[in-house]
Amino acid sequence: MEEQSAQGDVLEALAERLGKRQVFGEPVRQGDTTLLPVAHVRTGGGRHGHADDDGVGIGVDARPVGAFSISADGKVNWHPAVSVNKIVWGGQLALVTALVAFAIAFRRKR
Repeated sequence: MEEQSAQGDVLEALAERLGKRQVFGEPVRQGDTTLLPVAHVRTGGGRHGHADDDGVGIGVDARPVGAFSISADGKVNWHPAVSVNKIVWGGQLALVTALVAFAIAFRRKR
């Protein structure tokens, strides 16, 4: 019975954290256009220990993915969110790959 109560508490806490608007945000109106933000939401939970242990955890990860714009004439467009961190990481990875390839090629010529 206590295990069901603990599971119920976990589910209630998860529902409270998720709220009403997790994937689609509040619509924002700018002039004749309405913007609808969109996010990617992941949730997870776990339990550690025995039935009488309180080792329960919940996690929520939400990242913006873009927004829909809806014009006054009903036209809908998708505008993806740009992750500057991913762009910088990709550039760094390409640079390191080029440097390693150059070092290997230069080393073989000697």
